[in-house]
Amino acid sequence: MLCRIRALALNRFAIAAGVLLDTILLREFWCVLLVEVILPRLTEVIPMNIQHSTAITPLRGRMIADMTARNLGPASQSSHLRACKRFAAFLGRSPEAATPDDVKDFQQHLIESGTSICTRNQTMTGVKFLFRVTLRRHDLVAEVFHLREPDRVPLVLSQKEVKRILAMTPNLKAQVMLSLAYGCGLRAGEVVRLKVGDIDSAQKIIRIVQAKGRKDRNVMLPPDILSLLRDWWKERTPNQDKDVPVPERVLFPGYRGKHLSARQLSRLFLETAREAGITKRVTLHTLRHSFATHLLERGVDIRVIQALLGHSKLTTTARYARVATGMIAAVDSPLDDLNRVKRKKGKARSS
Repeated sequence: MLCRIRALALNRFAIAAGVLLDTILLREFWCVLLVEVILPRLTEVIPMNIQHSTAITPLRGRMIADMTARNLGPASQSSHLRACKRFAAFLGRSPEAATPDDVKDFQQHLIESGTSICTRNQTMTGVKFLFRVTLRRHDLVAEVFHLREPDRVPLVLSQKEVKRILAMTPNLKAQVMLSLAYGCGLRAGEVVRLKVGDIDSAQKIIRIVQAKGRKDRNVMLPPDILSLLRDWWKERTPNQDKDVPVPERVLFPGYRGKHLSARQLSRLFLETAREAGITKRVTLHTLRHSFATHLLERGVDIRVIQALLGHSKLTTTARYARVATGMIAAVDSPLDDLNRVKRKKGKARSS
């Protein structure tokens, strides 16, 4: 009896050992299959482009050199390169081999694909730079044309709507940034790039350094905004840029002490406008439009507004006269003069 029990135990142990051995062998088999067969096949089908720099073709390198020599900004260079990449993808070959018919077909393709006129014109500007400067193909330049963009009236918020938006800001930092955008007419990129040294409390001005078009300008510093800036400076944590000289510190630091991105500020504005119950299709730039329009309605000289906005042409600033509803409503119609003349004549006859 004891021998049978021992034999049964040894048998079960052998079975369990065999199952365990089979499990180990099966696991090793799948590991080998995964490492030596499956993963190599996946990397062949799906190349892993992680932190690998894109190879620069000779044509791309020449175009970058041409743009750098002409002092084009980073945004313009990126826009031109994207445009040429899109043109090359449409051709299926290098733009050096393009023909005039290819340029015509590409422009027709942009229209048929539903590309907006603004994006379409921007794309053709980049392609035209490639043809005119880098390739010196004036036969292709002659085929490029731009479409007239619709002349739309800028969307403007009322002062009550602006007040509601500023009242719904989630924190002091957001309130200061949006107050600067409206109270000083700043663009999103100008707000996030402000440094401590740009604030001149003695002269009550803010220096905008190298803004759009590489232009400097001064804007006013209202007392309310100065008070908000001082409150924000007390709340701002200096841990991220404590080694940076105070005048060079950004007012609104983001990750690792660098300034916030314009996209982050725009997203913050949209969320705040939604919380304030604004149903209009507004963007952060709407605050700048509202700034100019409200100044014009208050009777501020249009050339002063032009200087505050940093416009090169007066015609760009003059478009706000079309949306200054207060000024438009205050204009007397010639019909009123005719009615006054009739009234005067009626009084003369009765006397």
